[in-house]
Amino acid sequence: MSGASVTPIDPVELTRDLIRRPSVTPVDAGAMDVLERVLTGLGFACRRMVFEGPTGQGQDARIENLYARRGTAAPNLCFAGHTDVVPTGAETAWSAAPFEAEVRDGVLYGRGAVDMKGGIAAWVAAVSQILAEGEPDGSLSFLITGDEEGPALHGTKRVVQALTAEGEIIDACVVGEPSSQQALGDMIKIGRRGSLNTWITVHGKQGHVAYPDRAANPVPVLARLLARLDAHVLDAGYPEFQPSNLEITTIDVGNPATNLIPAEAKARLNIRFNPAQTGDGLIDWLNREAGAEQAASGLRITLEHLCSGEAFLTEKGAFVAAVQDAVEIETGRRPEASTTGGTSDARFIRAMCPVLELGLVGQTMHQVDERAPVAEIEALTRVYRRVIQTVLERLS
Repeated sequence: MSGASVTPIDPVELTRDLIRRPSVTPVDAGAMDVLERVLTGLGFACRRMVFEGPTGQGQDARIENLYARRGTAAPNLCFAGHTDVVPTGAETAWSAAPFEAEVRDGVLYGRGAVDMKGGIAAWVAAVSQILAEGEPDGSLSFLITGDEEGPALHGTKRVVQALTAEGEIIDACVVGEPSSQQALGDMIKIGRRGSLNTWITVHGKQGHVAYPDRAANPVPVLARLLARLDAHVLDAGYPEFQPSNLEITTIDVGNPATNLIPAEAKARLNIRFNPAQTGDGLIDWLNREAGAEQAASGLRITLEHLCSGEAFLTEKGAFVAAVQDAVEIETGRRPEASTTGGTSDARFIRAMCPVLELGLVGQTMHQVDERAPVAEIEALTRVYRRVIQTVLERLS
């Protein structure tokens, strides 16, 4: 396909087309079809990679993924993103229907406008503009999943595993998460903390509260275990990272009676950890602490763990500098290289190549009336175009 035959894509209209597909995790609702049609029209070889399996929540899922590549030469610059979105909440609370993609007073409203259908559309539009002028020096690829907002077990994680097994080479990757804080391009994410979820169950013996000698109350045991875990200082931080933190997210007994000692007491906690820790190391520590409390109390304590990703950091080398330079040229501000925030699929992609996150301002992501100014989507397209050109030039 020659440059003259490529028609530039309108990023706002593509964002609207994607928003109109109500792709609430794990439902695809045709969002991947929209993207595949556009990329095929731009000369990309598209592969739909569908993975099925348990979600870890007692359910099975069938996840749509897409890997698309144009060109065979190195370097291969990849854009990664997700077409799935979080639920809308009460639709009556929205000032515009969440899946109608209404533009009002220069602002596009809809679930996914910021996180992250607007980012996907902006990168596609930037690629189309570059291709309309000629062939880039290198290859361009897309890694798009429908499982980022969910358990993330059958999306990017499995695509990366499959591509690695096939010998596919990706030299650098930009993830289109809404990394900007107050103004477009004021922050990129070059690392993320890891995340570990743990479910704790203390098994006691049910009985009447008036006869405690005939029962075994699991609640005080759980309370003591949680207190010792909560009081423990995991670390004082790590270069580029804030300290790791443990948060108790729920405590459940499920006892409606006032005169009943319950049979079980349950809790869940989450640990966000920096590179000073590992998922396996934290699991070992939690198991030891539970074992100590079990020995002291005589009650059985069981733990289940799910580490959704290890901490990672992309070093501030040529790739990071190229992106910062490109953003600064287009916006007049040099983005801060940060490791704050939650997790993203960058935690899986880092196994293949250097990765960072750059996208829209994230102030309204996951909120009622999620929205993005039309001008900001168009500005991000210009930033992405400059990023693509600069990264390919410097990595060639």
